[in-house]
Amino acid sequence: MFSESKKRNSESTRGQSNRIGKSTNIKGDVVSEADFRIDGTLEGSVETSGKIVIGTSGVITGKVICANADIEGRFEGELIVSNLLTLKSTAVIEGNVTVSKLSIEPGATFNATCAMKTGVKELKSSEGKKTDRTA
Repeated sequence: MFSESKKRNSESTRGQSNRIGKSTNIKGDVVSEADFRIDGTLEGSVETSGKIVIGTSGVITGKVICANADIEGRFEGELIVSNLLTLKSTAVIEGNVTVSKLSIEPGATFNATCAMKTGVKELKSSEGKKTDRTA
């Protein structure tokens, strides 16, 4: 009974995405099952089992945990991607990055400590809590 409810919730988030617009500034923590696109500014943390897209005008300062990420804008902090991180030519990354796969276009700025873990299924957050992020 409970597993059916959980299955319906994960299926209902497929194809959905959240968007933080260009003129929006958010301070705080965001947790979601759906994908996120950030074109504004977010100070805090984002955790999703989906994909994070930081647009060219987007800025995240804090911690991000996700399955996949495409970054065109700016990120500063701790970034944990259980599958593929793609940095576009306009991306600026500073901080600590843990990733399974990494793609960097020429022109991107990548000033980070990077740990690549092949076949990552579980990533540990800095608080010591396990976070399961299978894609």
